[in-house]
Amino acid sequence: MKKSILSWSTGKDAAYSLLKLVQNGKKPGLLLTNINQSKERVSMHGSRLELLKLQAERLNIPLYIIPLHEEINMEDYNRITADHLKKLRTKGFTNIYFGDIFLEDLKNYRIKQMNAVGLNSGFPIWGENTSELAQKIIDSGIKAVITAVSADKMDKSFVGRTFDRSFLNDLPEGVDWCGENGEFHSFVYDHPLFSSPIEWKKGEIVFKKYKKCTKEDKNKFSSGNEKEKTWDTGFWYIDILKK
Repeated sequence: MKKSILSWSTGKDAAYSLLKLVQNGKKPGLLLTNINQSKERVSMHGSRLELLKLQAERLNIPLYIIPLHEEINMEDYNRITADHLKKLRTKGFTNIYFGDIFLEDLKNYRIKQMNAVGLNSGFPIWGENTSELAQKIIDSGIKAVITAVSADKMDKSFVGRTFDRSFLNDLPEGVDWCGENGEFHSFVYDHPLFSSPIEWKKGEIVFKKYKKCTKEDKNKFSSGNEKEKTWDTGFWYIDILKK
């Protein structure tokens, strides 16, 4: 049997990808997550490491963590990630899955990077209509809280809200219902495959500004076939705490 990995962000898209994989008899043998090593939080989503570990425990799937520096550039990110994936390849893992939906550049980037280390890439929810997908996620029994929102697209009142139809109906015009353009991120606290829900409470809300992506890094990521993107650099985060 092929051994597979699921790129696990702690959020709803990865969670729904997992559900689809299991329903199709392709349960991954490993969850893979990038961590800001100084803050001990999941990159971009801001979820605490202890909550990530609780998710893996509830799913009864081993967790593999890649620790990264906070201000890492794309060259170092690619090198460090490749080194870890090569180690996993030697342990018999052959496939890796991602929860991407429609960003072609990102999909092509992932395929290229995974091919370089001998892993086959899969995308369980690729091409789904995101408005329909958002409702499928809710109807599946996956429950998530919004942990981060782009300050350019949404105000801070959205962080800490439950990912439900009320949240979807309140989204500003132009915001993708799955946040596929990076408008918002989430933390899943309940899932049909969890042994039990994760009890949590709201903590402090903070604003975090990131350095703009350099032109060199953009070129390393982009296929060059699309118009140059503008990358959001300011986010509102809420600290989700274990009860």
